[in-house]
Amino acid sequence: MKDKTIDYILRATWQAVARMYNEEASKFEGSMAIGFALLSIDKEDGTPSTAISTRMGMEPTSLTRTLKTLEEKGLIIRKKNPDDGRGVLIYLTDFGKEMRAKSKETVLKFNDTIRKNISEDKLQNFMEVADVINELIAEKKIF
Repeated sequence: MKDKTIDYILRATWQAVARMYNEEASKFEGSMAIGFALLSIDKEDGTPSTAISTRMGMEPTSLTRTLKTLEEKGLIIRKKNPDDGRGVLIYLTDFGKEMRAKSKETVLKFNDTIRKNISEDKLQNFMEVADVINELIAEKKIF
């Protein structure tokens, strides 16, 4: 695209970030979705499954597939919520905690590298622009 649109830049950048995370996660037989799910689960007290989808900005049906994969890989276990018999709490296994730590390390490395290469002022401007875009969308001020 000769004249790149804002949405093109956002999409292309996010796709590059997602590819990078998936490439790194594949070294551990994982994916970006698995890493983000692990980071969304409290490492000690467990997390209600409904809170995970909210934290990840994910539809419940997509989360169901992700949780099934996490369970099959031995990263999580599900237990009934003692405070609400209808709900389920998701807990990390020891292996899940290890993989969560690797995911956290990966995200922190990404952030550290970006912070070393982009000034704090530019990052602050980026955050402000992202906030305005999200507000405009949330308040349905675009369409």
